[in-house]
Amino acid sequence: MATLLHIDSSVFPSEASASRAVTAAFRAHWQEQHPDGTVVYRDLTAEPVPHISADAHTAGFADPASHSPAQAAAFAERVRLIEELEQADAVLIGAPMYNFSIPSTLKAWLDNVILIGRTAGETPSAKGTPVTVVASRGGSYAPGTPREGYEYVQNYLAAVLGDALGLDVDFIVPELTMAPHNPAMAELVPLYEASRDRALEEAAVQAKQLAERFAA
Repeated sequence: MATLLHIDSSVFPSEASASRAVTAAFRAHWQEQHPDGTVVYRDLTAEPVPHISADAHTAGFADPASHSPAQAAAFAERVRLIEELEQADAVLIGAPMYNFSIPSTLKAWLDNVILIGRTAGETPSAKGTPVTVVASRGGSYAPGTPREGYEYVQNYLAAVLGDALGLDVDFIVPELTMAPHNPAMAELVPLYEASRDRALEEAAVQAKQLAERFAA
């Protein structure tokens, strides 16, 4: 049976988070199509992973037999996260934009799982694994918009997940999520609603397609 690794990083609860709403819809459709599958869930806000430390970093380039106790403990945490990625048949990541970039908790997860010679390098250990990223944002940073140059979520994650880790990356982008809450954006509410509905539809389609692939 296939395994879905589901990661959320929004600081807001599900009822107030655009990214969590879409990842929840994706997961629900995945499980509906694949009821015997496994879901490994990580909420990086409720249970943050350690930010990379000197011990965790240097241990990745040293013979395990030479690890100090501190290195061994730090590296064991990295290995646990890496194995979750390697054992997943598909990955789902909620990545809201905060101050033009990803949450620090998601960056910490990435810093732990990127290991040259294993998950990254010439033969990435999870190469080809499909990953769906829900990249929500309060405004719009789409090509042609005034803030196009401030888009550091999709560009960064495409490079890290796709180029470094060799994953097969797709993005779902709910945008203008601040429109219902900011009077200055009131005229953009219909565009927000269309973006939200489109994101939920894309989540359903992608989840079903992946589930069908692994069920075949």
